[in-house]
Amino acid sequence: MSLLDLDALAATPLVRDPYDYLVVKDFVRAGAAADIGADYPVVTKPGSFALDDVEVKGAFAALIEEMSGERFRREIEAKFGVDLSGHPTTFTVRGVCGAGDGQIHTDSKTKIITILLYLNEPWAPDGGRLRLLRSGEDLEAVAAEVPPDFGTLLVFRRSDNSWHGHKPFAGPRRVLQMNWVTSQRVAGWQMFRHRLSAAVKRLTPGERPKTDAA
Repeated sequence: MSLLDLDALAATPLVRDPYDYLVVKDFVRAGAAADIGADYPVVTKPGSFALDDVEVKGAFAALIEEMSGERFRREIEAKFGVDLSGHPTTFTVRGVCGAGDGQIHTDSKTKIITILLYLNEPWAPDGGRLRLLRSGEDLEAVAAEVPPDFGTLLVFRRSDNSWHGHKPFAGPRRVLQMNWVTSQRVAGWQMFRHRLSAAVKRLTPGERPKTDAA
């Protein structure tokens, strides 16, 4: 049985203002939520970690497999009018949000499509809610705000104006990020960078500020 509600994804319209994106609530089927939450990798420091640097098992491993599958790719291709069949994917996980996270950015030009799947309990804090922005300078220029509630899927096309960020929050915050990227060389470099960062974090006590948002 599918862990993901791909029919809901297919039925969700693409929003084009201020850039191409869509949000699907309850994308993870209710019957799978507890197992995925229980098998989510243990991440105790801020930053993004490659799958090779965390334990991927059980229902979480099945989630990765389904998101790597052909139907999910075809649904994204259909929504965004893009051929992703020749492009590799990367996955990273986050478990802790640092006080320096959430600064406004657009994602690197090597990314084609960004997928964010949030896996938190219902989100109460004001901070940590990703904002899709109309400006690269103003966090209050909000086009949409996405609470990181369990099962909420955000997909957007990277562009020169795909600004996003969030108000500060420090504490547990789970998000699985998937990207289609421009080449295998890029995918390899990104995974090397995340693995190197993970190694530094293991050797460095305390929190290191980050500048990205997810």
